[in-house]
Order: sequence, then C-alpha cells, then structure tokens
Amino acid sequence: MKKNQKVAVEQLEVGTFIRLPISWKDHPFLFSSFKIKNSAQIELIKGLGLKDVFFDPEKSDIEPVTSADVQQPPSEEELTALKEQMLSDKTAKIDEQKKLKRDLKKTEQQFERSVAMMRSMVSKVSSRPLNAVSEAKDLISNMTNMLLNSDNLALHLMGDAKNDEHIYHHSLNVAMLCMLMAKELGWSREEVETIGLGALFHDIGKLKVPSTILNKRVPLSAPEENFIKQHPLMSINFLKLADSFPEEAKPLIANHHEFLDGSGFPQGLKADNLDKLSQLIAVVNEYDNLCNGTGQIKGKPPSVALGMLYKNYNEKLNSEYVSKLIKMLGIYPPGSIVELSSGQFAMVMSVNLQQLLFPNIVVYDQLVPKDQAPIISLENHNITIVRSLPAAGLPKIIHAYLNPRDKISFGIGTN
Repeated sequence: MKKNQKVAVEQLEVGTFIRLPISWKDHPFLFSSFKIKNSAQIELIKGLGLKDVFFDPEKSDIEPVTSADVQQPPSEEELTALKEQMLSDKTAKIDEQKKLKRDLKKTEQQFERSVAMMRSMVSKVSSRPLNAVSEAKDLISNMTNMLLNSDNLALHLMGDAKNDEHIYHHSLNVAMLCMLMAKELGWSREEVETIGLGALFHDIGKLKVPSTILNKRVPLSAPEENFIKQHPLMSINFLKLADSFPEEAKPLIANHHEFLDGSGFPQGLKADNLDKLSQLIAVVNEYDNLCNGTGQIKGKPPSVALGMLYKNYNEKLNSEYVSKLIKMLGIYPPGSIVELSSGQFAMVMSVNLQQLLFPNIVVYDQLVPKDQAPIISLENHNITIVRSLPAAGLPKIIHAYLNPRDKISFGIGTN
C-alpha cells in the first residue's frame, strides 16, 4: 500500500496512522497527523463529517480493515457528548496557544528593548561613561528582580540578530545565562548582579577589532588571531574610562576565555588564578560561541553544543558549572530541532525552567499556513520528543516552514 493513500473513515482501526485532510482549526486533535489510540478517536473523526483520510502504513501498527461499517456506529447521545468534548478541547487548545504566543511576543519585545539599551550603553562608554554604567546597573537590577522573584521562568528563543547586532545579542545571552546559573547555584544577589554586569561588557573590546578581521570567513593569519585574542584586555581598557564600573566585575571580563588547564587566552591562567565568576562566564561564553559560531566556525545545534561541552572540555571548564548548564537548559534547549512521537518535526521555542521535559514547540503541519503555525506545550499532551536532529537534516519544505535560527538568542520571561 502506498504511503498516504486515501482510506475510508469506516475502515479506520486503533493503531492506524492517519492525516486529516482539513485544517487543524477544524478538528479537536492536537495535530492533523497522528496514530489512532482508541475507538473514541475514530468516533470523533466520523463526527467531523469526513468520508476519507490519508493513511501512512510506515507509521501504523495495523492496516485498515477492508470491509466497511465494521465499527459500531455511536448513539446520538454519544455523538453529542463527543462533539461537546471536541468543542471544549478545541477552545482550551486555542486559548493555550494564544497565551503561549502572547508570552513569546512579550519576551521578544523585552529582549529588543534590552538590545537597544545595550547599543546605547556601549555608545556612551567613551563619551558619558557614568551614564553607561548607571543604565547597565538598572538593566541588570531589573533582570535580577525577575530572576529572583519569579518561580515560573521560561527561556525563549528570540529572532535572528542583524549582522551589526550580534555582539549585543551575544552579550545579553551570556549575561542572562550567567545570572540564571548564579541563581541556580545559590549565589547572593550581589554576585548575580556582578556577573551580569560584567557579562554585558565582556566583549566590548571587540569594537576595537576591525570588522574585516572579526567577520573573516577564511582562516586568520597568526597576527590577526593574536590580535583578536587580546579583546578581553581591550574590554578592560575600554572600561577604565568608567570610574564607577565595579572592580569585582573586571576579572571575569579579562578571564572569560581562560581555561582551567592554562590553555585559554589572553594570559593562559590556570584554575588557581581564576575566581568562580571567571569560571562560570567561561562556561556560558563557550556554550554561546559553540551555538552561534564565529567567522571561521559554523554554529552547532544547542543540544550538540551542550554535548560538546560535556565531552570535550573536561580539563578546561568547571565540571560543576557545565553540569548545571546542561541541567538548567534540559536535553532540548530553545532552538533545537526535534522529532516527535507523533512522527512530526518541530522546533523548540521555549523551555519552562521548572518543567524541562515539556518544552513549548512549533510544529510543522502542511495543512497550517506557516504564519499561523501553533506553538504547543507538551506538558498536557501525550506526546514526547524522540530525538534531536540537525536542521540540515530536515527536508527543504520543513526547513523553510520551521525556519531554524542561524543565530541562537535567548529571552527570559514567565511561562
């Protein structure tokens, strides 16, 4: 039997994998494609008034029956009850999706405001350093209030950064993840704010590096590579203009590329000379760089980046902090492309930091227009993630629909 062959609704059995030939808005199921799990679902499908659906033998446990009218038709009372349940489920599902989209939009707006503030702060470091530091402290204080006062935090995937804004997206990513981790590690509010403030400015020295070197797509020459490796110290020199910048935040800026075994740069410091804030930002900075790549190195999927930190940086990074980052982000961080137990492909849009096994996802559904694709929470549905896969492994039509991010940026909001 050919894949996705039409089959009469009367022939359906529990265990057949089908696709409904109507929009997801017009039926009560979570997806338009799914495996039938019980007879009640068959009755619901019949109640939709469909004569035929599409059948996929590769994903089915059983073939459709060959004789018609095998199923006992529902009574009028049962059919009425099923329709009422359908309407209730549909309404609840649409409300849930609307809330998820509202939360994501709100976080997106907050993130864009933070990017604008970052751009303003950096431009003022030379001309009005007191203003720049004051604005940065306000931003970090507000972020800290959210982190410490909310028990329902979510990490959301943000839109792609423009070419000239990558440094701001990266700095915000590192600041937010560092502060989240500091909170999870039980650090004091002062330490949370210190690492956040330092992380905001940790790469400001890169503004002194010509873009022709910073964005170079071919291997750097030795002098160019050595020049870029000085950017942590350039960041410190930049901040000398700002007398009010806290001294305790400067080491983590200077040391964000230093490794425990002395193989980092620019000074080749070892563990004994690296405080805990320096060791934490090194972990987060490396993770974000692995996700987003550099001019010469292509970015990795978030789950792959976490795996690389765990496997390849045992001697270089603080293992406690690496484990905490993995635990905090979950197996499927925002931006991950995943395959579901329903057989569909999806992209993880956000993770509830209290419910890591149930991320919010946007699902490919050929019957739903791309701009209307629902964001779905897995928390209350009988669907699981089977595996993570690289975006390059997606069929072209699904890749274009899900639109995986070239650059991974995170926003923190409530869920």
